[in-house]
Amino acid sequence: MAIATLLQPWTWFSTDKVLALENWFKNRFNVSHAYSFNAGRSALLAILTSLELHEGDEVMLQAFTCVAVPNSVRWAGLLPKFVDIDASLNFDIRDAEKKLSPNTKALIVQHTFGIPADMDKISEFCQKHELYLIEDCAHSLGATYKDKLVGTFGDAAFFSFGRDKIISSIFGGVVITNDPSFGARMKDYRRRLPHPGFIWTFRQLMHPIAFAIILPLYSLGIGKLLLWLLQKLHVLSFPVYAQEKMGRQPRDFPKQLPAALAQLALTQLGRVDQFNERRQALAHEYRKRLQVSSGFPPESRGAVYLRFPILTARTEELQFQAKKAGMLLGNWYHNVIDPKGTDLAEVGYEAGSCPLAEKAARTIINLPTYPTLSAKAFEEICSFINKSYAQSTR
Repeated sequence: MAIATLLQPWTWFSTDKVLALENWFKNRFNVSHAYSFNAGRSALLAILTSLELHEGDEVMLQAFTCVAVPNSVRWAGLLPKFVDIDASLNFDIRDAEKKLSPNTKALIVQHTFGIPADMDKISEFCQKHELYLIEDCAHSLGATYKDKLVGTFGDAAFFSFGRDKIISSIFGGVVITNDPSFGARMKDYRRRLPHPGFIWTFRQLMHPIAFAIILPLYSLGIGKLLLWLLQKLHVLSFPVYAQEKMGRQPRDFPKQLPAALAQLALTQLGRVDQFNERRQALAHEYRKRLQVSSGFPPESRGAVYLRFPILTARTEELQFQAKKAGMLLGNWYHNVIDPKGTDLAEVGYEAGSCPLAEKAARTIINLPTYPTLSAKAFEEICSFINKSYAQSTR
């Protein structure tokens, strides 16, 4: 699909695919408003700007997250208030109660790795303290909490189609809401945004084409070198820009979603339930097959497991040994605010303020659950981890 779209540049900025994408979200989530943007961070910034809060108001969000989330808060003129995590790697209401202040006006709940947060407690907390509730569904398209779709509990929700998400158009995102006045402000906000340029769109379309060549060669070192070269030459973009690690706002965000990327997303949305069933099956098999005494997240019936996380004191050793074996294990959130190199002070995080999130960042490994994971690769991962744990207990 990326090749076909790349060869038809006259379709890159038409509106029909964008409207079809937004209508898919309206129908799926039974909402009256859905608006697309060129990234999940653009979608979150649109929400925060449209809430009409005052400069300096606080927004609660969890630590153990991507820098894109607190950056969006700051770019909207607001202050991020970091809250620790619970055993599910999600927002901990107990810590939020301690950190609430009169200036707190909104809360962003992240369903980490597609594992739903405790929405009963979080919704009650927001109602009690009259906070706007924003759901970060970047990891959790299709997940449910008590048989209700995540993304339908708050005042608004946003989804991401970034690389390595449930579906991917390399960059892209959508906001949904049922609030008519909020929806109207969102529509006006999006209308005033420019479209990304031709070159930016070209880079995103090149990504799946290039990775079809890079991934088979990655374990040999050739793929890694090719990826570095293509990024250096600006043929491919980085998932997080260098200036974002310093808290600065790139001029590429926020913008509208080009139809070329909407087309990539639409192609996959028709199979999202199939993708999620496969992810859930892999997570179930990891629980059954891995001989790990502890470290699994609590089971959640509605989770879609964008990654399957394990917490272990042997993270660095396992990552090193896996790399030697030509095996890539996930390292999302190896930093309390990811990625590596993020200036914590610039994004408003105070070291030591969220100890459980910091511990998780030191001990996390998240195993792949992508739908195309082969049976052979799955067996190799399980065998590697079980063997490593067996050797460590001798």
